[in-house]
Amino acid sequence: MIEDAIRLELEQLGVESVAPGQTALAISLAAAIDGAKAPTAKAVAGRELRTLMQTLRELAPVRSQGDQVDELKAKRKARRGA
Repeated sequence: MIEDAIRLELEQLGVESVAPGQTALAISLAAAIDGAKAPTAKAVAGRELRTLMQTLRELAPVRSQGDQVDELKAKRKARRGA
């Protein structure tokens, strides 16, 4: 459950090539949370995972996503046949 969500987020962040060791550690911590029975073990692993994910989010390459202005520019370009 947690592992699946972390894998999805890591894939969306695209950080595996930038920080492969930290990416593997995040997946391992998520699997540990999923498999832990003791609440204290989950809490400790969760705290470490939260900190690690914050670091990975900061390392993630910046992706430019189009906004409404970019969409309008693309439509205008298409209308003009350029």
